[in-house]
Amino acid sequence: MNFDSADAITIAAAVREGNVSAVDVTKAALARIATRNHQFNCFTTITAEAALADAARIDKEIAQGNNPGILAGVPFAVKNLFDIAGLTTLAGSKINAENPVATQDATAVAKLRQAGAVLLGALNMDEYAYGFVTENSHYGATHNPHDLLRVAGGSSGGSAAAVAGGLVPLTLGSDTNGSIRVPAALCGVFGLKPTYGRLSRAGVALFSSSFDHIGPFARSVQDIATVFDVLQGQDDRDPICTQRPAVETLHVTSLQQDISAIKIAIAADYFTKGAQAEALAAVQIVADALDVTEYVSIPEAHRARAAAFVITASEGANLHLDKLQRRSQDFDPATRDRFLAGALIPSSWYLQAQRFRRWYRDRVREVFQNVDIILAPTTPIAAPLIGQQTMILDGEEILIRPHLGLFTQPLSFIGLPVLSVPIQRPNGLPLGVQLIAAPYNEALILQVAAALEAKGIVSAPVIFNG
Repeated sequence: MNFDSADAITIAAAVREGNVSAVDVTKAALARIATRNHQFNCFTTITAEAALADAARIDKEIAQGNNPGILAGVPFAVKNLFDIAGLTTLAGSKINAENPVATQDATAVAKLRQAGAVLLGALNMDEYAYGFVTENSHYGATHNPHDLLRVAGGSSGGSAAAVAGGLVPLTLGSDTNGSIRVPAALCGVFGLKPTYGRLSRAGVALFSSSFDHIGPFARSVQDIATVFDVLQGQDDRDPICTQRPAVETLHVTSLQQDISAIKIAIAADYFTKGAQAEALAAVQIVADALDVTEYVSIPEAHRARAAAFVITASEGANLHLDKLQRRSQDFDPATRDRFLAGALIPSSWYLQAQRFRRWYRDRVREVFQNVDIILAPTTPIAAPLIGQQTMILDGEEILIRPHLGLFTQPLSFIGLPVLSVPIQRPNGLPLGVQLIAAPYNEALILQVAAALEAKGIVSAPVIFNG
């Protein structure tokens, strides 16, 4: 078996059937990390000893005739804001490195391990999840496997690059304003931001509580669906995850259903402006493959993005206000400046943004009365160079860092489920297309993505330029 490119489901089946041991799979993954991570800079911590112990336990269970789980022996890693028992949760921060170690795994980490997956470590990110590039001043920039001179996106850049570069087939990240979808698009992998509150955030260092989601990265739709299924379930440790309505868990077999009855449209207006031509062309590739010609308008998306900035900056600054006052010099300068700006936002602005949020949620709900899935670009451009500060959009020079989330922020603003699917370009860097649905309709998104994958329109091959 080629461990570099095998997906999680294939690895798990081989381990359960005794065709390969979990220990051998784990050793192969650790060898890839030892060979490649110095070029990608994905991992901030590698838990080799614990991983090999977990793998040995899985092999013992199989030898005793037990089923260790649907993800038996599958290597995975998580953004370093997920608690891992015995490790300090960095959240990309120098200050957090002084904290005590976590006493238990985050719920999501525990669920994957219970399903048989083997944790290999923690992954690089923008400090406190505030950024779109993973150019961390404390732990270094994560490099895009498609071009080592370019960013991996952020804030879950290490998570996306580790999957794209073949270090592990599965990772977890978090998404506030686009921090799963942006790096998924720039690194050419699948990245799912589920409905707000559907997956537990217990044991995850938050950035903006009313926005934060967790979700998986993978190289196949089936892997994304499988991890999503494993992670579902209400959790008393996360109050947001106990308030959601009862919904059926997604089962992988549901992805085989016919999608002809699913109504799909292209996002118009705001989502067709402010992007380079190739980003819009990626959306058209998907639309053509699905025979989609209808356009729909998501009203006031530009104001939704502005309100998202106000709320997330305010909530993030408030969360870290004490550290900003006492240890501002120990922040990543870019993060510190954004938090300081957030601390100066008047409370009246925050309240007005929240009022607008309720209005906007109702308007978007009306859009989904007539359509099931909406297509939109994930990012306005392909991966920029590490250190690049500006880009040209519509003839105007604008800053890269805030504008990579141009098309993701209006969607996470009201917690919609979104999957970024990768479009590989033979003569260019990958781009992403967002598949957007109404809350709790992840199954529809994944069915459409599976159909695109079966047609060869979307794919996530392992890339290694080392």
